[in-house]
Amino acid sequence: MASGFKQFLLRGNVVDMAVGIVIGAAFATVVASFTKDLLTPFIAAIFQKPDFSGFFFTINRSKFLYGDFVNAVISFLIVSLVVYYFVVVPMNALVARSHKEPPADPTTRKCPECLSEIPIAAKRCAHCTAVIG
Repeated sequence: MASGFKQFLLRGNVVDMAVGIVIGAAFATVVASFTKDLLTPFIAAIFQKPDFSGFFFTINRSKFLYGDFVNAVISFLIVSLVVYYFVVVPMNALVARSHKEPPADPTTRKCPECLSEIPIAAKRCAHCTAVIG
């Protein structure tokens, strides 16, 4: 049982997936920091408003941090755009290049007598009237 588990872990797909998850988590942390520490203060400076990451409202002494939620949404959008344009679009282009459509079945053939194009089902050439077998 342990050898089967070891074989499962050492397969290429599991290791690749683990590396992808770790890199993705690190990238998400960088984007969240970029959004919180640079982007939202920059937006606040342009619109001459305080940094909206600190916006909140209170109901019955419960604090609702909607500014943090806005930061999280912006971080999600940035990560989604990066993944789409740097992973999904190139992969779709690669798959489209590798999957070429097979040629369509021919609908015509050459007449053995005059070499003109005739329909495949024709029994006589329309050009030279030769009987096609």
